[in-house]
Amino acid sequence: MTLLFLSVAVALAACGNQGSGSQANGKIKVTTTIGMIADITRQVGGQHVEVTGLMKSGVDPHLYKASQGDVKKLEQAQIIFYNGLHLEGKMIEIFEKMTKDKPTVAVSRNIPEKQLRGWEGGEASHDPHIWFNVKHWISATEVVRDELSKLDSAHAADYKSNAEAYIKQLKELDDYATKQIASIPEKQRVLVTAHDAFGYFGDAYQIKVMGLQGISTASEYGSKDVSDLREYLVKNQIKAVFVESSVPKKSIEAVIEGAKKQGHEIKIGGELFSDAMGEEGTPEGTYIGMVRHNVDTIVKALK
Repeated sequence: MTLLFLSVAVALAACGNQGSGSQANGKIKVTTTIGMIADITRQVGGQHVEVTGLMKSGVDPHLYKASQGDVKKLEQAQIIFYNGLHLEGKMIEIFEKMTKDKPTVAVSRNIPEKQLRGWEGGEASHDPHIWFNVKHWISATEVVRDELSKLDSAHAADYKSNAEAYIKQLKELDDYATKQIASIPEKQRVLVTAHDAFGYFGDAYQIKVMGLQGISTASEYGSKDVSDLREYLVKNQIKAVFVESSVPKKSIEAVIEGAKKQGHEIKIGGELFSDAMGEEGTPEGTYIGMVRHNVDTIVKALK
């Protein structure tokens, strides 16, 4: 048993008798993991919820370890939403403990298994980056709506209305992404990033996706991965690759430098948001703004 797990267990025991009662302001206390889920919950819950997101802008959920402060926030919540599919791999034991005392819900739970992308390797059997297919994020929104309605039936009508309005925006976003990516000439429609987070995006919007690392940033990449990707980019004359806000640039820079030595110039087409949204208060600090930013950045660089 690791020291981390012992510290978490101590924190759970210390918080265990505090209860999860509602705040004095009467709002439902919700704790989420990634920012994209916090955004859904605020959109659906509206004035009836107080949302605490554990992972801020630029944070990598694959490597995230909960602090004792995080455990306290989870303990004090009335309901917890997380992604699931092993995205928050280092928090699974915490979720298992929390689910005994309160709704602890994976927003990915209603996506049919046949619609999940497989992944060979690691503990997970499926790619967890479901938010890059907007249709899957509509499913996640419906899970949040249903769970809030179950917990707080007095405001179920509001949750339903808020969800309907938000889902309408998501359908418009899905249509926007489809049309914009289709405007890139097919031979140039190749998205290269540091890690393989955009598989669902590629499947949904018909763009070839290549990542230097695997689905999890916890996976290692080697010199062969760099050389294989470099050779592909040179052979196919791909003109741009992308960095990610939550992943170090070093790996992609190695690919660019290797291609340059072979006489092929590759530029960084821009920074994409993959496992975390932008700063709070910016357009990219919302799920819709994040996806639109990614789409616009990709199209501008590859067209």
